[in-house]
Amino acid sequence: MEYDEKLARFRQVHLNPFNKQLGPWQHEQGPGKEALQVASEEALPELPPGEPEFRCPERTMDLGLSEDHFARPVLRQAIQECKQVILELPEHSEKQKDAVVRLIHLRLKLQELKDPSEDEPNIRVLLEHRFCKEKSKSVKRTCDKCHAVIWGLIQTWYTCTGCYYRCHSKCLNLISKPCVRSKVSHQAEYELNICPEAGLDSQDYRCAECRAPISLRGVPSEARQCDYTGQYYCSHCHWNDLAVIPARVVHNWDFEPRKVSRGSMRYLALMVSRPVLRLREINPLLFNYVEELVEIRKLRQDILLMKPYFITCREAMAARLLLQLQHRQHFVESDEMYSVQDLLDARTGRLGCSLADTHTLFAKHIKLDCERCQAKGFVCELCREGDVLFPFDSHTSVCTDCSAVFHRDCYYDNSTTCPRCARLTLRKQSLFQEPGPDVDA
Repeated sequence: MEYDEKLARFRQVHLNPFNKQLGPWQHEQGPGKEALQVASEEALPELPPGEPEFRCPERTMDLGLSEDHFARPVLRQAIQECKQVILELPEHSEKQKDAVVRLIHLRLKLQELKDPSEDEPNIRVLLEHRFCKEKSKSVKRTCDKCHAVIWGLIQTWYTCTGCYYRCHSKCLNLISKPCVRSKVSHQAEYELNICPEAGLDSQDYRCAECRAPISLRGVPSEARQCDYTGQYYCSHCHWNDLAVIPARVVHNWDFEPRKVSRGSMRYLALMVSRPVLRLREINPLLFNYVEELVEIRKLRQDILLMKPYFITCREAMAARLLLQLQHRQHFVESDEMYSVQDLLDARTGRLGCSLADTHTLFAKHIKLDCERCQAKGFVCELCREGDVLFPFDSHTSVCTDCSAVFHRDCYYDNSTTCPRCARLTLRKQSLFQEPGPDVDA
């Protein structure tokens, strides 16, 4: 019992790497080297009778691990000496166990001081992936290749800037999946058939991505179906991630997340903001059942009518009013294309509110703030009454031929030809009927 207590005190003094009670500045004020050596010798426990005494000279490994002046070459030398000591010590002895603990702490200290940029490049390009070395040490991640936890404190890991594929540095050369970003760049379109299943036999009972054998019975690997592609995948390529399926949104207005494969999840995440859905062609009846889409379509059409005013207005260009829609640039280009994010925001009401605010801001500039834009308004030529009209007003109608603006009631009550169109026609006829210049003269 007395030997165990002495051994515990000895370990606490010599083997605790976090013991910072004795720093380099304390050695100058404390007792001399001889006194410390005598104290350490007194602290050594006496070996039981019959066990051979083993004493090793002073080595680099005996330095305190808490000292910050340790350099990497010194640590490497200390690790080599510690390995040699472990081999020389008797097996299963207490001293050998203490030396093993010392070796572990030395290696952790070396890993802590190690500069990762010396061994690993900051950027790696593989299979169209562009991997960048991550510097986060505390975030817990999962490697997409080996499915093990990434310990950022002691492991180097990379993330693809295109598809956000994460993996250990040791797993980089084992990657066989190309970057999904390249597919988005070359083929930016959705699968618009709802879960187009073909069956396991069409896949030869293999994973659709890595071609590993799969089966519905789980032998040798469980077959998991992706609701987006309709194909089956193994458990390494299908982690039961959830995502909104575009085909179900367009045809059924169904936003319930479904289980998809890892590749489909990344593809859908990269495509969520891309305006590739032409709803009038895919499902024109959707506007009859979803009121939010009707309101959004009307607001988008009004914004397109406001765009010519801003392009020719200096104040609007200086204020950069069109940048209010910089995150939805397709709204100022056409009123037909939608992204999945647009439909998600339309369902929650966010898109309608933001578009209404933008519409109000644009109309205020044209009607109230800018005199140049006000001068480009119209007067109803049918009744010659009322205020200045603009094509985006709710109570107006626009001639499809000459773009003249009238009151809606006046336009439909007078079924005659548009006055401006008639005037332009007469002007063209008068130009053609004028006699040409006298050549003889």
